[in-house]
This record gives sequence, structure tokens and C-alpha cells, in this order.
Amino acid sequence: MSTYFETVKRSFADVTVNEDGVNTVEFLEASEGVVGIFDLLGSAAFKVVQNDLNGNIKKVRDYHTAHPDKSKTLEQLVISEKGEKKRTATEGLLWLLRGLHFTLAGLQESSKNKDQELSASFQAGYEYTLKPHHGMLVRPVFAMAMKACPYRKDFYAKLGSPDDKVEEELKKWLDALDSIVTRMNGFYEAGSHAKGF
Repeated sequence: MSTYFETVKRSFADVTVNEDGVNTVEFLEASEGVVGIFDLLGSAAFKVVQNDLNGNIKKVRDYHTAHPDKSKTLEQLVISEKGEKKRTATEGLLWLLRGLHFTLAGLQESSKNKDQELSASFQAGYEYTLKPHHGMLVRPVFAMAMKACPYRKDFYAKLGSPDDKVEEELKKWLDALDSIVTRMNGFYEAGSHAKGF
């Protein structure tokens, strides 16, 4: 049987990252695979997370479509938009990275703590990724979504089999995503690109 990671268009492990930056098109393709993870969670409560991710993917993709030469990498995109009054793609990318960081943190927690249910793993990840950026009105929405997580065993069964292959693919995917999120968070921080958002 195949794993979920073999069905996505692109894995984060296959996103080109070089001295110029993170390839925009490949990153967006891999990000779409994260949206599908929330389908596996099987709860309508995660629709808000999926809609947020999809909306931010669209903002970045729209800018790339309009300015392909200025946005071959994520870093180029942010720099090229820096002088504009409204930095829609930069803000969209920032929130996409935050959503990816939340997903990454929840799945890393789950991978490290094999006896922990997904709701606890995602709650732990939420605390240090998205919660600091969410206001009082948004936090309860995410709290409800995390309580609606399926049982760990059911979710991992949906990722495919055999279990050792799923764990190997998940680790490769998470390691690559972690590297990209860490790189881009550092880029945003160093250039004060998140200022105003």
C-alpha cells in the first residue's frame, strides 16, 4: 500500500532550496499537500485551517503569476514586494508559514510522543506557533478544531502502511518542512519583513 506522502504532488523534501532561496512554485505545490493532511483528520472543524492555508497559497501564487521573474524564490518575492504599499503576498506567505509551522509542530509532537493523542499534540504545537499571533476571537475556533482531532491510531492508518514506511516518509517530510520554515522565519526576522503584520 502507498503512503499519503507518495500521493501528494510534491514533498517538501523535493523543494529546491539553494543560495537564491526556496523555489516558489515547488514550495506552493508541497504546501498544497499539507492542506490534504487536514482532510485526513476528517473534521469539519479543520475547514477554517484549510481555508486559511488555501487563501494564503492563492495570495502567493497570484503574485508569482503576475511577477514570475521577481518571485522565482520566496525570498525574491518578499524583497520585490517590499517597496509596495500593500504587501499582500508577503503577508500571505507569512501566515502560510505560520500555518505550516503549526502543522509541523503538531506532527512533530505526535512523532516524538507515541502515546499522545493528536489533540494533545496539536494543542502543544499551537501554543508556540499560532497562539501568539491569534486574538481572543480566533483562539476558541482553533481550540474546538484541536478537540475534534481523530484518534491517533485512526489518523496514522489513513497515512498508509506499512507503519515503518509511513514513519520514514513522515520524518523525511517533517525534516524538510522544518528546514524551510526555520530558514524563512529567519529571513523574515533578519529583514523585518513581518513588520506591520
